[in-house]
Amino acid sequence: MNVLTDIDVVMVTPPSRLAVYQGLSNDLAAIEPPVWSGLIAAYLQQRNYKVVMLDAEARGLNHADTAAEIAALKPGLAVFCIYGQQPSASTQCMPGGSITCARLNEIAGIPSLALGTHPSALPRRTLEEEPFSFVCQGEGPRTVEALIRVLRDGGDLANVPGLWYRDEAGAIHGNRPAANIADLDSELPRQAWDLLDMTQYRAHNWHCFHDLGSRGSYASIQTSLGCPFRCEFCCINTPFGGNGVRNWSPENVVAQIDELVTRYGVRNIKIPDEMFILNRRHVAGICDVLIERDYGLNIWAYARIDTLRESMLAKLKAAGFNWLGLGIESASSSVRDGMAKGSFTDDNIRDVVRMVRDHGIAVGANYIFGLPDDTMDSMNETLALAIELNTEWANFYCAMAYPGSPLYEEARANKWPLPDDPGGPGWIGYSQLGYDAMPLPTMALSARQVLEFRDHAFDRYFTNPAYLAMLEDKFGSEAVGHVKQMTAHRLKRRLLETPAA
Repeated sequence: MNVLTDIDVVMVTPPSRLAVYQGLSNDLAAIEPPVWSGLIAAYLQQRNYKVVMLDAEARGLNHADTAAEIAALKPGLAVFCIYGQQPSASTQCMPGGSITCARLNEIAGIPSLALGTHPSALPRRTLEEEPFSFVCQGEGPRTVEALIRVLRDGGDLANVPGLWYRDEAGAIHGNRPAANIADLDSELPRQAWDLLDMTQYRAHNWHCFHDLGSRGSYASIQTSLGCPFRCEFCCINTPFGGNGVRNWSPENVVAQIDELVTRYGVRNIKIPDEMFILNRRHVAGICDVLIERDYGLNIWAYARIDTLRESMLAKLKAAGFNWLGLGIESASSSVRDGMAKGSFTDDNIRDVVRMVRDHGIAVGANYIFGLPDDTMDSMNETLALAIELNTEWANFYCAMAYPGSPLYEEARANKWPLPDDPGGPGWIGYSQLGYDAMPLPTMALSARQVLEFRDHAFDRYFTNPAYLAMLEDKFGSEAVGHVKQMTAHRLKRRLLETPAA
């Protein structure tokens, strides 16, 4: 084993932005502090381990430079956190992590661990195919701590919970995952923002349509982990071993926000919880104190059509929640039903969107094209609904069968073509905005047709005169000019460069 230095562990966010976002990575996409890397770093700091965080994404490092910095630090362990800016966007970050680790292996003998949604979903395959020394199955903190101890003090890798490793003969072994942390307040009390340069991060463009110059004051904070629902396309619960929700207390959440505001001057905050608007007592407890603080925050969070209640909206707005992200997914109830996406109608969608906006909260609506039951007609219905709702922002996704989701298992069982098939683009094919994006085909449509429709829908929506007029009215001409700059950018797609079959 490697001889330990005074640095126990380096938490690495490997570079993936250019491959994942193409040219959008320059100015348009957000740069978020790495949430899980920060949570685990703080967990280890509490236990007196010496931790360094290396966020290659924020610093704009390439793979070789990232590997060189890790090697120069000579840590006992390099932990590669394979998470995207959404908890489910992990697979697309695997290539960046693997390339960086391979470079590291060429120049130093530092043990490495891959951790995140994708490694948790496919631990054996990750260890077989990728250059990491170890793989973590599970949420990570206890696995990392136990592995550091074994590497430093000696011991049996078989006693490290959640660890996948090779024995001296090269055989692969996997240990039972560590129990999830129950008391988040005491064991994961904060993110280690003190180990980052917080001036390097910026909010999503739409989050700051009101003041695009303020994007640099930004952080992302979890108030809960996991989700109680079982949407077929979602892999969010994979590191947790099943569905369910654990909350930080409102007091802890507000204390973290206090730190962000008073120490780092942060005003734009993202809450990436899959189900923030679910537990009314939790939400109200946070909002009540934020209203007292009166920090002038600009917060966005996710909500569901079938769990949002009007009685919550006035308090949310007063606390600084200026945006809610709503998962609409499809205009077709049969397509939604096929993915177990709640029970609501198009009229419910219209009512909730209107209700949210009546309280002065902007809506970021999320749509998915290419779910298994989608046809060209149903995708056109979804686009028509999006244009009718004319929300302040819209995300248009292609259906992807992410590893860890039930949809991935269904796709594998049915031999539907996937990016990681032999001859496919590999894990980067799961990137929504990447050059090698390869959506799931539907029963009626090819992957090419789905991708082409998604890019068409994006352009149609954001160049729609009614949308631009609404934007001008709500946010002014600077926001309109920014959106026009955004739509002038064209994503390159390998799949669309090949002749249609």
